[in-house]
Amino acid sequence: MPMSSPFSPSFWRSPLRGPWLTSWLGIVLLGGITVLFVTGLVSYAAYNPNLSPVNDKTPDKGILGFYLFPWPTDPHWLYRLNQGVHVTLGITLIPVLLAKLWSVVPKLFTLPPARSLAHALERISLLLLVGGALFEFVTGVLNVQLDYIFPGSFYTLHFYGAWVFFAAFVAHVALKLPMTLRNLRRLREERSELVPADPAEPTVSRRGALWFVGGGSLLLFVTTAGQNFDGALRRTALLAPHGGAEPGSGPGGFQINKTAAYAGIRAAETSEEAWRLVVEGRGGRTVRLSRADLLGMPLHSAALPIACVEGWSTSDQWWRGVRLRDLAALVGHAEDPPDVFVESLQRRGAFRRAALRANQVADSRSLLALFVNGEDLTPDHGYPARIIVPAAPGVLNTKWVARLTFGDL
Repeated sequence: MPMSSPFSPSFWRSPLRGPWLTSWLGIVLLGGITVLFVTGLVSYAAYNPNLSPVNDKTPDKGILGFYLFPWPTDPHWLYRLNQGVHVTLGITLIPVLLAKLWSVVPKLFTLPPARSLAHALERISLLLLVGGALFEFVTGVLNVQLDYIFPGSFYTLHFYGAWVFFAAFVAHVALKLPMTLRNLRRLREERSELVPADPAEPTVSRRGALWFVGGGSLLLFVTTAGQNFDGALRRTALLAPHGGAEPGSGPGGFQINKTAAYAGIRAAETSEEAWRLVVEGRGGRTVRLSRADLLGMPLHSAALPIACVEGWSTSDQWWRGVRLRDLAALVGHAEDPPDVFVESLQRRGAFRRAALRANQVADSRSLLALFVNGEDLTPDHGYPARIIVPAAPGVLNTKWVARLTFGDL
C-alpha cells in the first residue's frame, strides 16, 4: 500500500494514538453512555406509560417495550431532571466521542478485513458501534436544535437506533474491558496496532490531549446546561434554542415550543362565546362546559414546571384550574378516575392528541389549567385551557384543550 493510503499503517503517524489514550476515553464513555441509555429509556417510558398505542410512536416495538410502566407523578420534577441529564450529558460527551473515534480510526482501515470468524464478528460489531453512535448523537442534537429533518418519526428512529447501538456497545465492552483496565494499570502501554510504527514528532502530550477534550466538554456543558434554569443562568445556554433571555415579561414570560399561530389556533374559536370543552365518560355521558362554567367549579392550584424532550425546562410555574379528577366525576367517574384521552384544537404537528394514565388523572395536582402565575393563560400557553400534570413530558401537557374522554385506554 502507498504511504498516502489510509490502508497503509504508515499513513497514521500521530504519536498520541495508543491504548492508554483510547482506554481513558473508553472509560468515560462507558459510564456516560450507560447513563444516556438508561435516561433515554426512562424518557420513553414517560411518553408511553404502558398505555395503548395513543402516545406510542413505535407501535412495532414488541419485546423492546418490556419495561414500560405507569409513569409516576412524584417527585413532580422527575422528568425535568431525567431529560435535563440526558440531553446535557449527551452534548457534553460529543468531544469525548469524537476523540475516541479519532483514536481508533486506523482500525477501520486494517487489512485484511477479516483474519478469522471472531475477527470478522468484532469488525461488524465495531461498524455497528461507530455507525450507531454517530446516528444517535446526530439525531439527538438535531432534535434538541428543533431541526426535524428526519425521514420518519424522531422517536422511532432514536429508539431503535439506541437499541442497536447499545447492543454493539455491550458487545464491545465485553471484548475490550479487560484490556482497557490492563492498559490503565500499566505505566508502559503494550504494543498495539493503534501505536504508529513511525510516529511523528509530538506537539502535545497524551495528558494534554485529554485536557483539551475535557475542556471542549466543559465548554459544551456550560453553554447547554443553563436551559434547565430560569433567569441569568438560561442566558449561558448559547447553543440551546431555549437559552437567552426569557421570551417576554409578566406571568406568561416563560419558554414554549409552539405558538398558537404555528398550531393554527384562531382567536375566533377560543373566544368565550365559541369555545366549549366537551367531557365524555361512563356510558357515553357527555357534558359541554364553557370557560365560565369551569370558573364556577372548585379551582385548585399547583406549582409545576414545564419540561421538554429537547432538554429545556422552566422552574415551577403557579397554575390554577379544575382538577382532572373533578371533571371525571362530572361524567360518572366519582370513584377511581380512569385514563383520559385529551384532544386539542391544534390542527398540525405531533401530539395533537395524548393520553394520560389513571394515576396521573387521580393526582390532586393534575389540572385543566385556566390561569398561570395569577393571570389568564396567554394564547401561546394554551388559552382557554390546557393540561398540566406533575412529572409529565411537556407535550403531554396538551394546550388548547377541546375534548376530554375518560375511560380505560
